[in-house]
Amino acid sequence: MSVTYEMLKNDEQVRAYIEAGNNNLKVLGITDHSFAHVCKTAETAATLLTDLGFPEETAGLAKIAGFMHDIGNMYNRNLHALTGAELARSVLERYGMPYDEIGMICSAIGNHDEDTGYPVNTICAAVILADKSDVRRSRVQQRDMDLILKDIHDRVNYAVERAEISVQKNDEETAIVLCLDIDTSFTPVMDYFEIFLSRMLMCRRAASYLGADFELVINKMRIL
Repeated sequence: MSVTYEMLKNDEQVRAYIEAGNNNLKVLGITDHSFAHVCKTAETAATLLTDLGFPEETAGLAKIAGFMHDIGNMYNRNLHALTGAELARSVLERYGMPYDEIGMICSAIGNHDEDTGYPVNTICAAVILADKSDVRRSRVQQRDMDLILKDIHDRVNYAVERAEISVQKNDEETAIVLCLDIDTSFTPVMDYFEIFLSRMLMCRRAASYLGADFELVINKMRIL
C-alpha cells in the first residue's frame, strides 16, 4: 500500500479540513467529529477486519477510510459523505495511490451515512460499524448541562458510560457485538433507539456483509 494511515494523520491539509469540519459542527451544536472521533473510527474499523481474518492490506485501507470519513463536514453537514469522498479522492491522488484503492476508500466514505449509504464493500462495512458505535460522553461538545438535557443527541451520548464493539466467535457463528452501559437515571434507553435505530439497522447490514451477525447489548441485556 503506497499511502498509510500515519502519513495522512500528519498531512497538514487533511488535518486542517477535519478541524474545520468539527468547528462547523460545534457551532451547530452537533457532537464531536474531531481527531478523537476519526482516529477511533479508523482504528476500530481496522481492528474489526483484522479480528475477522481479513488481510492486513484491507485493514489498512479501512483505517485510511475511517480517518477521512468525516472530512466533508468542512463544506456542510448535509451530504458530507459525498463531498468527503470527493475531497478524499483529490488528497489520495496527490499521494499517487492506485486508482483501485482510491475507489474502494471513496466508496466507503461516500456510503457511511445512514441517510444515503449502504455497505457496498468490505472497507465500507467496517467504517460503518466503527463510526456508528462511537457513542460516548466525551463526544458532547456542549458544556451547559441544561442545554445537554434539552438535546436528545447530547443527552444520549452523555449518558453512555461505556461503549465497546468487538468480534465474538464460537463454533457455530461469528458476531459483531456492541456493548453499551447507559446511565438510565440520565436518559431512558428508549431515547437511544429514537435517534440510533437507523444506525443500528445499518450496522446489522454491515455485519451481514462481513459474514457476521450484529448484536446490541445494553446494560448487559441483549436488545438485538
